[in-house]
Amino acid sequence: MKHISLWEEILEKINGKLPAHAINTWFNPIVPVGLTGSELLLEVPNQFFYEWIDSHYKKEFLELMPKVNGESLRYRFIVSTDQAKRKIENFGESPRKQKSLDELAPTINKRYVFDSFIEGSNNEFAKSAAESVAENPGNSSFNPLIIYGGVGLGKTHLLHAIGNNISTEQPRSRVVVVTSEKFTLDFVNSLRKNRTVEFAKQYRNADVLLIDDIQFFRGKEQTQEQFFHTFNTLYQSGKQIVMTADKYPGEMQGLQDRLLSRFQSGLSVDIQPPNFEVRVAILLEKAEQNGIDLDYDITQFIARHIKNNVRDLEGTIIRILAKSSLMNREIDFDLVKDVVKERAGKGFTSDITIEDIVKKVSEVSKVSEKEIVGKSRKMEIAQARQLSMYLCRDIIGTSLSNIGVYFGGRDHTTVMHAVKTINKKTELDEKLKTMISGLRQEFDFSLN
Repeated sequence: MKHISLWEEILEKINGKLPAHAINTWFNPIVPVGLTGSELLLEVPNQFFYEWIDSHYKKEFLELMPKVNGESLRYRFIVSTDQAKRKIENFGESPRKQKSLDELAPTINKRYVFDSFIEGSNNEFAKSAAESVAENPGNSSFNPLIIYGGVGLGKTHLLHAIGNNISTEQPRSRVVVVTSEKFTLDFVNSLRKNRTVEFAKQYRNADVLLIDDIQFFRGKEQTQEQFFHTFNTLYQSGKQIVMTADKYPGEMQGLQDRLLSRFQSGLSVDIQPPNFEVRVAILLEKAEQNGIDLDYDITQFIARHIKNNVRDLEGTIIRILAKSSLMNREIDFDLVKDVVKERAGKGFTSDITIEDIVKKVSEVSKVSEKEIVGKSRKMEIAQARQLSMYLCRDIIGTSLSNIGVYFGGRDHTTVMHAVKTINKKTELDEKLKTMISGLRQEFDFSLN
């Protein structure tokens, strides 16, 4: 078709002007969907794509556009959502009458599915509960299900994953997915336009109601009243209700007691910030999704410094991509370190401490940190202690006396003996030598 061949022609020209990683990231995901006159309609995966390409590559687009019927081709982006698909179907047609509230399609994010949710000890209970509800909505004791936790930890992902699973397995079920702000706005508009009956019908006819961020109902008395009646109608009809919140319902303030009582009648599960291993797994997954091949050392470096939530980790990957594309630089440690510094702000430090070294030695030797700094003379513990002292001296140059103080108030001659002992052992023990080399390389990496 004409629009496809035109886009292929544009891509060929772009290939000679931009780095491969920029093309893979920003241009290959674009899908040509139509042509009207001299305007090419291009579908992008999300709003971020649209804004980024239009603000950073507009010049390239305009320069590379071929001519159609004697005039330069123009382009227009649309976002790949249910709303965008309706725009494609109506492309070139006159505007239609606004649909009623009851006819609006559910706004489920198709990318948020259980398979793409990185599971760890911080969220496994919440994921299991969400999967149980998705398999048997309304027919378990997990009603309502409330998923709570801090910002950017994956609550919305699980909420939409439930909706996607039910929509796939039970396509006749009416799934309504909204934020608390959308619920409030719909209610306000229904009052303004005298459509409160239609508003009630939209929500109370749902088979599954998924509400995001219920904490924003605070202080909205009339909205809370409407939600209370909606909740009761659905609950008494055996319909499934799932909500997300920033904290446990019993700790919420500004919500009616009768609402909180209803919330606590079901199951509340929390999501904690991801630990180091989960952060690494998330980074590897997000990098793969965005077409980046990150060295494992770089991934570990990011995970050590970006700790708060999944959203920060994903934002770091996007920032790395953006900086690489804009500055036409390869993605290496220097670039990543710059990005991490920007995002971590004052919380960033590349200084290695004695504690860091003891923690790392504890990980590789399977000897606890408490034992390493303790008084036990067992051979495996003493060697882990000597290795830690050696690395403190070798890598960060800590004075013998300061090392001794940290390791239980030992004399500086004890530390000196440990350093000499490890030096001699490395000449004879190839395994120990390899271990030290690996540790030194890892710490040197952090100090770069």
